[in-house]
Order: sequence, then C-alpha cells, then structure tokens
Amino acid sequence: MNKKIANLFKYVFFLGIGVFLVWWSLHQIPDNKWSAFKDALVTSNFWLLIPVFIILSFSHLLRAIRWKTLMLPMGYSPRLANTFFAVMIGYLANLAVPRLGEVLKCTILSKYERVPAEKLVGTIVVERAVDVACLGVVFLLAFVFQYEVIGEYGKELITNLVANKKGHFSWEKLAIVIGGLILFIVTLKVWFKKFAHLKIVIALEKILKGVLEGLNAIRYLKQKSRFIACTIGIWSLYILGTWVGLYATHGTSGLGLGAAVSGLAFASIGMILTPGGIGAYAFFLAKVLEKSDIPFEIGYANGTLQWFAQFLIIIIVGAICLVILPIFNKRIQEYEAD
Repeated sequence: MNKKIANLFKYVFFLGIGVFLVWWSLHQIPDNKWSAFKDALVTSNFWLLIPVFIILSFSHLLRAIRWKTLMLPMGYSPRLANTFFAVMIGYLANLAVPRLGEVLKCTILSKYERVPAEKLVGTIVVERAVDVACLGVVFLLAFVFQYEVIGEYGKELITNLVANKKGHFSWEKLAIVIGGLILFIVTLKVWFKKFAHLKIVIALEKILKGVLEGLNAIRYLKQKSRFIACTIGIWSLYILGTWVGLYATHGTSGLGLGAAVSGLAFASIGMILTPGGIGAYAFFLAKVLEKSDIPFEIGYANGTLQWFAQFLIIIIVGAICLVILPIFNKRIQEYEAD
C-alpha cells in the first residue's frame, strides 16, 4: 500500500511540475503578444501533422524491431506485430503512470509470446542505456550544428560564473568554481562510500551500473548491424519529425536542420521530466528556439503543437493496438489449431 501511495505521489508531483510549466509558460507571454501566440496556433499548417504522425509511428516500429533484436540472443523471436503492440501499449500506459509501460510491455509479450518477463527486464535496461547515449550524441550534434547558438549560450553561462560585477574575468571566481567542482566530486565519492546502505545511493548505483552493463551487452549481440541501424533510424526520425514540425507554424518555418537537432535535444529533457512531456516539452523547445531569435510565444505555440502531435500518436495508435492485440492473437491461435 505504501508503495502505491509513493508511486501516486511521484506521478502527482511530476504532473504538477508539468501543469506548473504550462501556467508559467503562458505567463511568460506578455499581454501584447497573446494575439501572436493565438495566431501562430490558429494559422498553423495542421496538414503537417500527417507526415509527423507517419514519421514518428515508423520510429516506434523501428523501436519494436530493435527490441526484438535484443531478444534473439536469448533464443526468443516474438512476432513483430505483438512486439509493436506491446511497445505502443507501453507508451499509452506511461501517460497514466510513469514507468508502468516498461512493466506492461514485458507482461504482454510474456503472455502472448511466452517470453519470460524477468528475462525482458535486461533488454529494457539496454534500451535505456543506448537512448541515454544517443541523447548525448544529439546534444553533441546540436553543439556542432548550432555552435553560435548553443556555444554562445554556454559561453554566456560560463562568463556569468567567472566574471566580476564589471563583466571582467575574475581569477577569484574561477578558483571558487573549480574548487566547488572538486569539492562536489570528492563529496560525491565519500557520500557513495559512507552511505552505501541508503536506498537512494543503492538506486543511483544500480542506474549507473545498469547503463554501463547495457552498453556493454551490445557487444554480444548476434545482429549488431541491425540493432545499430534501428537505433540510428529511430533518432534520425525523431530529428526529421521535429524538423517537419517546425514548418507547422509561420514563425518557425524558416529554421533549418540545426534548429531541429537543438530543439529535439532540449525538448527530450522535457519528455523525461513530466508525464508525456506535458508542459515541459513545449517550454524547453520554446526556450532553445529563443536562441535562434524566435519569440517565446511563437516557439511555445510550435512546441505545443508538436507535443500534441506526439500525444495524439500515442493515444490513437496505442488505443488501436490495445483493441487489436487480443483479436490478432485469437486468430493466430485459431489458425495454428487448424
């Protein structure tokens, strides 16, 4: 019972952050800019939701193929249809309860494909580890494609850390920053060693260990090329979907591929922070587009539209998969019985 209450509290807490970001973002729009925000939404090219829908749906299919590839070394080869159904139903479940989807999709394959659920847990860890690494690559690409935006923004942050009140370089502030970093690293090491028995420390160690083990496990895959191709395909489609989505609003339609890469990098953080990325996705996308001289209200309108497109995909495709799953497997059983 306590665990259920704790999970409910986590969901409400992160959902609350999302709702707060929606409220905060809307209040960041000046009164005289509200008409621009509304016009950006009303005059959007909603037909572009169709290619975005197709692009992102195909990325989910590639994710199902990649997941199936991870099961092959264990001696299991589930039907691609059931694997795809499980992935989409998992996404749908995550909208209700974060992380429930990972458990549910393992349970679905265990039921319909007789793949032991406990053996699928390792594949989830590998996927998470790879996606964390891929997100890091996207950030690196964002830095390369938009150095003048990301680089200057980073330089601005660093300058604020080491500059004095007159805006000049300060050795004293630099020494304080470096000393603070060293102190943080040492404190972290001591904390992990001295408080190794605490649940939070154990959980963090498991996460770090899981990421390293997950990345290491790729070396033993029988079909590495297919796994790598699917991974590149998934993230390439994410970038493409974001790029196409930028053309939906007039104020962002002139932005290039670099802006899409930067937008995806920061908006992905929003997807992690709140359930389904509510509030956070549009906010982070709008903030990074500001660095490309896009007014916040226009960027937020585009981010809201792109988030809604992704939300719609999960709701529609996830619901269809939920309905088709038992019907499909019933027909398979009838066919095999004949």
